[in-house]
Parts: sequence; C-alpha cells; structure tokens
Amino acid sequence: MASDAGGAIRRRGAGPDLDWRVRIAGLGRYLPQRRVASAEIEARAGLPDGWALQYSGVAFRHWAEPERERASWMGAQAAHEACERAGIAPEQVDLIVNASGSAERAIPDGGPLLQRELGLGRSGIPALSVHATCLSFVAAMELAAERIHHGRIERALVVSSEIASVGLSFADAEVCTLFGDGAAAAVLERAPDDCPSRIHRVAWRTLGEGVELTTLRGGGSWRPPLGASTRPEDAYFSMQGPAALRSGIRLVPHVMRALALEDRQARRELRWVVSHQASRAALEVIEQIGFEGARLVRTLEQTGNCIAASIPLALEQGVREGAIRRGERGVLLGTGAGLSGVGMTLTY
Repeated sequence: MASDAGGAIRRRGAGPDLDWRVRIAGLGRYLPQRRVASAEIEARAGLPDGWALQYSGVAFRHWAEPERERASWMGAQAAHEACERAGIAPEQVDLIVNASGSAERAIPDGGPLLQRELGLGRSGIPALSVHATCLSFVAAMELAAERIHHGRIERALVVSSEIASVGLSFADAEVCTLFGDGAAAAVLERAPDDCPSRIHRVAWRTLGEGVELTTLRGGGSWRPPLGASTRPEDAYFSMQGPAALRSGIRLVPHVMRALALEDRQARRELRWVVSHQASRAALEVIEQIGFEGARLVRTLEQTGNCIAASIPLALEQGVREGAIRRGERGVLLGTGAGLSGVGMTLTY
C-alpha cells in the first residue's frame, strides 16, 4: 500500500491524475536506406517462404550500415525533422534525452553523442540517456514532461535510435525475422493555455523474474567482451517469445487499472492507440483488450520491431497520416525486457 500527498491510501500501481501541461510539438523519423525483404532473411536462415510474415508479422524492415549510419547520426536526422516540424532550431531545446535500448558505445552514453551529432557539442545543453529497453521512449517522455510541467525547463528533445541488426543470430528464426533498425524523435514543450494537450496518467509495472526471457548477455560487466567465461553467442540477442508474451499479458490488468481504463466505457473515450510493435501476437493482444472507436497504429509489417524507436515511429506515422489529431485523447502501451509493462494516456 502507498499513501499520496493528501493522505489517501491507494493500491500499489494505481496512478494519479497528473494533468501535465505538455504537448508534442513536432515528430520526426529516419529509416536506414537499406530495405530488407523477409524473403532475403528466410533464404539466409533456411526458412520457408512467408514464414516471417506469418509468425513474426514482418514483411520488410530497414537495416543500417553501421559505419555510415551510426545510431547517433540516425537519431540526429530524426531530431532535425522533429525540430523543423516544431518550428524551432535544435539549440532552442533545454534538454536532450537519448532514449534507446541499444547503445552505440559503452562509454559515453548516447546523450553526448547525439548532442555532438546535432552540431551542439559546445552548447552546454544537458544531454543524457534513459535506458529501459523497448520502453525507453516512454520513460524519457515521462522524465522530460515532468520537468516541463513543473517549470524546470521549457522544451525537451527525446530521441530513440536503434540498430538491432548487429545483434541478430540467423540460427534463431524468431529473432532474426522480427527486428529492424530506425530512429524517431519528439520535441516536447509546455502547452499554451489555449492548447488541449496534456499527459494524464502514467503506469509502470516490472516483474524482474522475467529478466532471462529477453536478453543480450554480453557487453556488460557480467560477460565482458574479453572475459574468460564470455561465449560468442553472448553477443546475440535471445528471446523466449511465447513465455515473454504470457508474462506481458499478466501485466495488462495492472496497467489498465493504473490508467483508469479497466472498463470498456473508459476505453471508448480514446481515439487512438500507439503500441510497441513487439510482434504480431502482441498486437493481437492489444486488439483483444477492446479499444472500440480508437485507431490502432501499425508499423510492424513494414519496419519490424525497432526496440524503443517502435513507439515514436508509430506515433509519428499516426500523426503524419491523420490517425492522430490534435486534441484527441489516446494511449501509449508497451512491454520491455525485464519484464516491464507501461502505459501513458495523453491528449495529443
């Protein structure tokens, strides 16, 4: 049990109404030039034609050329587009947050790398990273939005840039057919008095017993690159898809309750749903929750699972295509390695 500031007791995981006066002023994206059809991966992995679309839900994805399309460079391309759409220059932000599940380097974190790539390496603008695997974008949004709402800053740039392709094993059909590379960015700023944009609630729940369900064991202090116990397979991402999906489903009731979306009538008030593009099966779970009247934005078939960039890529597509309109209430949903579930209700 937990107590709020007014002394009322609430159940663990129940979220308060935040009513943060924050709006998304601009969104941008970057997809690597190389577009990879599932047929190419199926041939390389020895899979039947059509396997990837049937089981993973992916027909195409983009894979970066890491020497040319570095993660920080990709993030900067998305950030420039987001700033342009927001009508600002990058140097007008007060905070730069790299919100990525994959890292370009172990040290420094991606914040300074992104700042430098934006041409702001001498600006002094605070730049840092938030790493919560596939949920990094939502975590960074929460951090930046709270600072904006409380007047600590006026504007923030949140960027997710992912290169998953370097950590895929073609011996693992479930993994190698699912993931893509890409970057997306958002400019957050204080909402003017006449703007309806708000962040209403945030829900976060973690079940650490699921840490082995989705993992990349190498690269850290446990399995360092030159460690005596490090094996070549530690450099590849591994996933127990069905088990991770089952654990993710267990998180759904808690997230829905914390977002005050337990009953169908509350969900009917939503006009759009942006979910992490985890897999075809995961998107089917979102549909089964029942969001009548809400438009579910899908990017999985054309871009694959882009880790933390999946949610902002779907958000950008929804806004660009008119599925998400200013003043409409919707929800961000997702699960991430660990295993965590997250939700955020907001008025765009």
